[in-house]
Amino acid sequence: MRSFSELISLAKAKGPRKVVLVGSEDREGVKALKFAFDEGIAVPVFVGDEERTKEILDEEGLKGEVMGASSSEEACEKGIRLVNSGYADIVLKGLVKTSTLLKAVLNKEWGLRSGKILSHIVALEVPAIDRIVFVTDGGMVIRPDLPTKISIIENAVSFLKSLGYEKPKVALVAAVETVNEDMPETLEAAVISKMGQRGQIIDCEIDGPLGIDNALSSFAAEVKKVTGPVAGRADLLVVPDIASGNFLGKSAVYFAGGKIAGLILGASAPIVIVSRADSSPSKLASIALASYSLGEQ
Repeated sequence: MRSFSELISLAKAKGPRKVVLVGSEDREGVKALKFAFDEGIAVPVFVGDEERTKEILDEEGLKGEVMGASSSEEACEKGIRLVNSGYADIVLKGLVKTSTLLKAVLNKEWGLRSGKILSHIVALEVPAIDRIVFVTDGGMVIRPDLPTKISIIENAVSFLKSLGYEKPKVALVAAVETVNEDMPETLEAAVISKMGQRGQIIDCEIDGPLGIDNALSSFAAEVKKVTGPVAGRADLLVVPDIASGNFLGKSAVYFAGGKIAGLILGASAPIVIVSRADSSPSKLASIALASYSLGEQ
């Protein structure tokens, strides 16, 4: 996949999905849904403060089904139940705390549990790279151990396959592309890479440790004599911890003039959490990413 424009076109071709905005008295969330509705990607449903939501909808020129809720907890429960029942397809976080929303997602009775770990993935479009690059996990798991990192990789690979990547190229990135006993992330990368070679991690080409330069740039890989199916051609960057992933995503936007879209993976439906600081194209791309990942209706 080359660009967010391509992503949006692909999502449009599959038709609109029903997106529930949880905590719908959120102007930024309403604006994000309006972009998606205007592009033919989303049919909006709103759950939250009914009076305030209708005021915002009138001001923003958007219509949709509104379901009242007297608290954030009630809004989260109602919204998640709508997706659990199949009435809606995608969760979009509005004016509720992320922790409150995720508590509802993980409810054993009516939540969206799938048995997988919840992890975060972002898609980055930057002028210097000829393709969309995905990064995980810069938003959920603070400092994953080896088994957790493998689960994060499995979530991300499954997601990329849902987008049409037959065998994603996965780079385990670190500060250096050689194993260094003083850098635990390079040791873990080597172990995971070996697991991939032995078929313990499937459906992807995986290698590491790789520096971010030789993971993304064929020229850098050639200069440093780093070879393999992933070097210079990575689709997915797996970062050591939440800080490095967070810095990488925001640097792509604020240093490189890129665009970012993100989702929470591991639930039985996509969960979109957009930042108030995200640009309009980024918000639209996040919803398109969720929509397209669901496949044919």
